[in-house]
Amino acid sequence: MLIPFYSFTAQHDPLRADVLAALAEVYDTHWYVLGEQVRAFETEYSAFNGVGHTVGVGNGLEALTLALRGLSIGPGDEVLVPSNTYIATWLAVSHVGATPVPVEPDLATSNLDPARLAAALTSRTRVVLPVHLYGQPCRMLEILAFAGQHGLFVVEDNAQAQGATFAGQLTGSFGHASATSFYPTKNLGALGDAGAITTDDADLARRLQQLRNYGSTQKNHHELLGYNSRLDELQAAVLRVKLPYLTAWLSQRRQLAAWYNEYLADVPGLRLPAVAAGAEPAWHLYVVHTSHRNALQRRLAAAGIGTQVHYPVPPHLQPAYAYLDLAAGALPIAEDLAATCLSLPLWPGMTEAMVATVARVVRSFAAEVSGLR
Repeated sequence: MLIPFYSFTAQHDPLRADVLAALAEVYDTHWYVLGEQVRAFETEYSAFNGVGHTVGVGNGLEALTLALRGLSIGPGDEVLVPSNTYIATWLAVSHVGATPVPVEPDLATSNLDPARLAAALTSRTRVVLPVHLYGQPCRMLEILAFAGQHGLFVVEDNAQAQGATFAGQLTGSFGHASATSFYPTKNLGALGDAGAITTDDADLARRLQQLRNYGSTQKNHHELLGYNSRLDELQAAVLRVKLPYLTAWLSQRRQLAAWYNEYLADVPGLRLPAVAAGAEPAWHLYVVHTSHRNALQRRLAAAGIGTQVHYPVPPHLQPAYAYLDLAAGALPIAEDLAATCLSLPLWPGMTEAMVATVARVVRSFAAEVSGLR
């Protein structure tokens, strides 16, 4: 049985006619930038997330960057970021001229550990930027309490966690602002790059609307040093078709994760995803950890099973961040997670039989490895 790491088929095939009709509708309007589709999607996505405002932008990185710019974060400021995350989280901080200050994660959940924030705090700290990595919600109540105590902004990176909750509240609705991505493989994916910022702050939303559009809300009048980062009308139309299905797709993801937990229980040498108390993940990824990651990945590939590594090199060891002088060993938890993580296939349309097949190969490999010890 060939099992790809990801497949769009089960999601896209039933929606094909509706998506093509939505694209044709945009084509026929002759209005292709910041039109009715974007406005409607922003309203619908705000309602889904339980927030006052959504501002559609070009992609997830620009969503993070503009969220920070909208809060006037810049040179001389520090932003507390997870040490293990996709590099876009750090790049957004760098793009506004601020300094990313890494905070090590909770080893069990791979998410930023609120207990470690205080040690990273300085007089220049302005923002805490938690990432709901792999769709696992961060411990937001502790993060908000810390931020409130020290007068800090909270900007969520919700790119992998659309529809996840913590303490019954949707991620993406806790912070002063939240950035998300609609990259095609996200839980809510467009057909290309797209992103958005959510917030309950009307003044911030207006500033973000200016920043995404050359610093302007009135043609040829520019109040801010802005960007060109506008959610495309075509992508907004696609997202509007998909959004009503997101809850059902999340239910499938949760069932698949539950099957993985059952079929992979007690596999020697394999650590399964841990969920923080009060969290309901969106299961963007199902990530296991093993010291034999590379060998296991090769065994699964030989069996026709696709996997990926999210992420093999932590940001502080990337050449782009050599200037921070954080050598190997500086952030040992992030480095350990990067060396041992493996993402197994999980996508709407997968079956229990597919999960069982993946688990059989993993169990067989683990038994062989255990027998060699």
